Amino acid sequence: MAASQSNPLAAFGKLTELKQRLLFVIAALFVYRLGSYIPLPGVNSDELARRAAAGGGGGLLDMINMFSGGAFSRLSVFALGVIPYISASIIVQMFATVVPAWQALRKEGESGRRKLTTYTRIGTLALALFQSFGLAVTQNQPGIVYAPGPSFIFTTMVGLTAGVMFLMWLGEQITERGIGNGISLLIFAGIVAGLPAAVVTTLGMAQSGELPILRVLIIFAVVVAVTAFVVFMERGQRRITVNYARRQGGAGKAYMNQSSHLPLKINMAGVIPPIFASSLLMFPATAATWFNNSNEIHWLQVLTASLGPGQPLHMFIYGLLIIVFAYFYTALTFNSQETADNLKRSGALIPGMRPGKATADYIDGVMTRLTGAGALYLVAVCLVPDLLRNAWNVPFYFGGTSLLIVVVVVMDFTAQIQAHLVSHQYESLLKKANLRGR
Repeated sequence: MAASQSNPLAAFGKLTELKQRLLFVIAALFVYRLGSYIPLPGVNSDELARRAAAGGGGGLLDMINMFSGGAFSRLSVFALGVIPYISASIIVQMFATVVPAWQALRKEGESGRRKLTTYTRIGTLALALFQSFGLAVTQNQPGIVYAPGPSFIFTTMVGLTAGVMFLMWLGEQITERGIGNGISLLIFAGIVAGLPAAVVTTLGMAQSGELPILRVLIIFAVVVAVTAFVVFMERGQRRITVNYARRQGGAGKAYMNQSSHLPLKINMAGVIPPIFASSLLMFPATAATWFNNSNEIHWLQVLTASLGPGQPLHMFIYGLLIIVFAYFYTALTFNSQETADNLKRSGALIPGMRPGKATADYIDGVMTRLTGAGALYLVAVCLVPDLLRNAWNVPFYFGGTSLLIVVVVVMDFTAQIQAHLVSHQYESLLKKANLRGR
């Protein structure tokens, strides 16, 4: 027993189920990365690579390309990634909070969850068809496509939609047979896939003299500091003291209080506010792309230029939208009155607060202040990439939604591995206790 505690690798060697789950995750991520290099039929890959090297794009297009691990810029079958699934999940979650019929489904347990999952899949299919059609129309150009026309649009829609549905299935398989949330791990793999190239590019610019060595060191110090700050904030909680009253002994005995706490996260909304804000800021750029050849919509071109990444108007609106969506999404997902009712039914009291409405008002006030702090934290983290790019011409996109996703996925992944290890140790102790009892 002492040897296994001193040597974690020896203990890990005995965890057959955990090893199988980890191997399944690695195999699934390998399939995902392999599929991101399979181009769509009729696409000129050389021309795409030339245009990607020449630059262009920006805004949400860069974010989609980052989430897909570069598959979007290569127009592979996984170009849309899991963005349609994420959008459908958010929409279903919002409807399940607002629509009474869908609220009832949430309370039905496993059967209701399966129905909501079915709605999410249908929404994913609809969004994948819509987004694949838009992408096919915008890329249906000579040079990029060998034979532009309706046939290319149709085959592109079929290929992209099939890729989205396959990734949705793959993510569900990872969740069921692997470790962690499958969709989050796919996004994580797409983001991390671009890190080696970013590091090599930065070091190459430092070697050629484009970036001073001192500036490179400061950039990496900022990266480490911001990452540590994100980890600290994601673990941050506001713990409200809760007293549970329970009877000790017979009817003549007095009540004995048992103290606990109600944990409230600082960032209750997670990465949803930055995604929503980026999606809204995308619409002018998308409309400008559709009407690129039209000279009658000059104001749209001016607005798109003003809302470009790094522009003062973009940074102001982006930060404002993050704050608005942080409050909006927290209000949708967290019900202070329901929490107060649950505390009342379980015999729990917040010291100095009456059960019911007074407790709900107190929790709501605490959540309002926490959401404000969490929203400012999200704004600060999401504006770091624009500030670094504008001030020092940093050649990679760091911070914002990508950093939040990476930190949250790693924390969840390590927590689940620790849970498997603790479960294995507990099962070993039970087996030994049973043997000794016999």
